[in-house]
Amino acid sequence: MSAQDQIKETVTNNDVVLFMKGSKDMPQCGFSSRVAGVLNFMGIEYSDVNVLADEEIRQGIKDYSDWPTIPQLYVKGEFVGGCDIITEMTLSGELDTLLADNGVAFNKEAADKIREANA
Repeated sequence: MSAQDQIKETVTNNDVVLFMKGSKDMPQCGFSSRVAGVLNFMGIEYSDVNVLADEEIRQGIKDYSDWPTIPQLYVKGEFVGGCDIITEMTLSGELDTLLADNGVAFNKEAADKIREANA
């Protein structure tokens, strides 16, 4: 199976996927850590893919999304964005709307706490 096929299968078969450096339990870069921290704090169930474990996946995800950086978040098969976009969406409440519209469970109170702490 090619890297592109693996990526497509992963984003298709999981409601929420984070392609990141490291794992959700042990991120290996600050940007990946920030996004995983938001998802973990908001109680979102998601799959994580450590791009450091496979060079073909690491480059392949950039080609797949036509986005040059990692981490990359996918919800219901759609590319959402990287660290800066997820941070902005979290602070604006846009991420809440995206998750709710796609039937992804999350802790609304936790999301509100993030916004309160960054107001």
